[in-house]
Amino acid sequence: MVNHIAVAGNIGSGKTTLTTLLGKHYGWETHFEDVDNNPYLHDFYQDMQRWSFNLQIFFLHSRFKQILDIRRNNRPVIQDRTIYEDANIFAPNLYEMGLMSVRDFENYSNLFTSITNLISPPDLLIYLRASVPTLVRQIQKRGRDYEDSIRLDYLKRLNDRYEDWINSYKEGRLLIIDADNIDYSDNPEDLGKVIQLIDSQLHGLF
Repeated sequence: MVNHIAVAGNIGSGKTTLTTLLGKHYGWETHFEDVDNNPYLHDFYQDMQRWSFNLQIFFLHSRFKQILDIRRNNRPVIQDRTIYEDANIFAPNLYEMGLMSVRDFENYSNLFTSITNLISPPDLLIYLRASVPTLVRQIQKRGRDYEDSIRLDYLKRLNDRYEDWINSYKEGRLLIIDADNIDYSDNPEDLGKVIQLIDSQLHGLF
């Protein structure tokens, strides 16, 4: 039985929109990033170096709790962003940019390693591949004040890390969607194409 589908992608790639649409279409329970209740997100974008560790620990705990809920409830769930993205992309990127100390990064990495011994990867990972111009356009469209200060070089570095991670992803089924050339938000035909791709993956999981 397929219980855990996850949508991965950079900031502004369209994860939340796709998660919502697929949850409605398939009748899946939806789990979203805890953005509105995140006490560190606004501060992080104002001072990344000061708040990077706090933010990553908050996300790590939040997504670990989601995974425990998915396992306990034993029903199909689609999740907006995975715990693996935090550890493979966001935290090491902050460390390499000098925005997280060696001590904090090692502490975070050790905690993530311990957690991975208790969890399983998604049954299907959907990766939204988007160029920086697409990310910027969609970030501006949704108009979150705290995202106004996101730098282009930051998005570019994240994109590079996403590609490295996806190219080496071996944990389970993977579906890559070109977010630059598809508009599932406003075009029902494009959403239908995505659903067809997902159906072909899901049928292979039974």
